[in-house]
Amino acid sequence: MRARRDRLVRRRKVCGYSQEQLAELLGVDRTSIGRWERGETDPQAFLWPKLAGPLKVTPSELDKLLQSEPALPTGVAETKGGDLDDVIRRDFLQLMTVTAASTALPASANAADRSHGYRPMNEHLWKVYSLAPSKRSVYPLVRDQAAELATALHGAGTETTRKRLCQEAGDLFQLAGEVLFDGSHYTDAAHCYTLAASAAREAGNPDLWACALTRHAFVGLYGDQKYRETVPLLELARTVAERGDTSLSTRHWVAAVQAEAYAGTGDLDACKRALDQAAEVHALSGDLHNGGWLRFDGSRLAEERGTCFVRLGRLDLAEEALTEALKTKPSMRRRGSVLTDLALLGAQRRDVDQIISYAQDALDLARQSASGYVAHKLRGLQPRLTPFLSDRRVSDLNDRITELASTA
Repeated sequence: MRARRDRLVRRRKVCGYSQEQLAELLGVDRTSIGRWERGETDPQAFLWPKLAGPLKVTPSELDKLLQSEPALPTGVAETKGGDLDDVIRRDFLQLMTVTAASTALPASANAADRSHGYRPMNEHLWKVYSLAPSKRSVYPLVRDQAAELATALHGAGTETTRKRLCQEAGDLFQLAGEVLFDGSHYTDAAHCYTLAASAAREAGNPDLWACALTRHAFVGLYGDQKYRETVPLLELARTVAERGDTSLSTRHWVAAVQAEAYAGTGDLDACKRALDQAAEVHALSGDLHNGGWLRFDGSRLAEERGTCFVRLGRLDLAEEALTEALKTKPSMRRRGSVLTDLALLGAQRRDVDQIISYAQDALDLARQSASGYVAHKLRGLQPRLTPFLSDRRVSDLNDRITELASTA
């Protein structure tokens, strides 16, 4: 059996590097990284300090990463080239399902109230998620929080306590879905969003429930691109949101996502109406969102308008909105999305220079952030590149996107 170094593989991915990127940084061949990770060879001594830097570890921690691990039993980690991601994800989903089942348990008489203290940790996890260069690094933190919640739900002493814990579970399940969605695990993300909606309903929180339904719609919009099938789900989310707190931005966020669904069906008028409803968020004041499961404040409307108009083929309106969005200095993942949309505009205009300029920048950001979301958007660009593949620059770009898809 091979002496694998799965800890080294996981650390590289958590830090956002593909084998090729790390090799380039160290000045070695990509095959060297593969041999190190398979335990076939060791890095030369002079490379240790250079390797510890990108992996953000001390020399002693690097030594542990380079210690060989026994090969896992056949069939356990051999999926996806022996990557442990599948094993980790299955364990993660199992725990989420167990925790969700606990939300349906009745309150236990005379049990202690253990519902306090979970909300601050959930809020902290959302912040960690938003700042993490690689979203998959949040897996173990969310898993630990879910385990704590499952234990607390089994000991919920009153119905009030149980509802409070269900609310925190509905919050956490949405974050779990976001982590999976960013990794392009759409079916798994949909499962978490379904659990989130059920927990939110148990908690009696319409805003939390509506947000879970809206996130579930992401799978249809961005994963499967089944726009017509997504419209009824978003209509349900809108109905639920209308029962919620009118001082919050929930219904406006639902409208923004509805606009994208209408754009996908080619309904310009319905799209514009939904965008206008979303823009009414600017009339709200105070704490209109919580920075966690509800983060919509209207600051992303320019890029959302741009995405809608790209889908509708309204190139003039799209470019204006997307250019405006770039001026707001969006996050790395959001910037990658906007740049990909601008590359799509270039393809529609048959402007090869625009395709290359924007798509290359988006590709660089996707590599830096290890974002499956941006990688997925770039894969959506590839069919539009077909008419231009005789141009060597476009052919090379297409190859790099394919390579990214295989390592993301």
